Amino acid sequence: MINIIDFKMGNLRSVEKAFHHLGFEAAISQEPRDIPGASHLVLPGDGAFGKSMQHIREMGFEDPIREFISSGRPFLGICVGFQLLFGTSEEMGIHKGFGLFQGAVKKFPKGRKIPHMGWNQVSWRRISALSAGIPDNSYFYFVHSYYAAATDPDNILGTTDYGINFVSVAGQRNIFAVQFHPEKSQEAGLRLLKNFAEI
Repeated sequence: MINIIDFKMGNLRSVEKAFHHLGFEAAISQEPRDIPGASHLVLPGDGAFGKSMQHIREMGFEDPIREFISSGRPFLGICVGFQLLFGTSEEMGIHKGFGLFQGAVKKFPKGRKIPHMGWNQVSWRRISALSAGIPDNSYFYFVHSYYAAATDPDNILGTTDYGINFVSVAGQRNIFAVQFHPEKSQEAGLRLLKNFAEI
């Protein structure tokens, strides 16, 4: 069973429906006690970084998420769920994340439209189980005002150009994360979710 964490920060039904469309069992849960029994864990989210981490901690999700990741089972962060895996964010103050990837979440520089919204390409920097069968420079759907500045090149799986070249896909061992919304990204996004579910 794929567990999709609901920490009250986003519309999760489209993620759940995408997995169901692909033929996988998936369920949304607000209960930390459901995490240990999951085969895969997905952390999606919309909204502010600091508020998201606050909800995760207040709802008792932080330790079960860390324990799940330590078990070696597949984990996927989406959008804000991607950003939360980094060390810190400067969104509305300085906030601490999970610190599983090295680097910080920063606001896009002035001179470009914010938020970065719509279709953009992902250039694969390293081939992984997540990107199998997805052509280089495929388009995915983005909605975000902050980007992750990763400092460990080994964590960078894909990048996207929006005036600056930023990390849009990160990974290490069993942890994967994407800045875009695969559930809204048509064929390429569905293939990515299928790849994750089959890990």
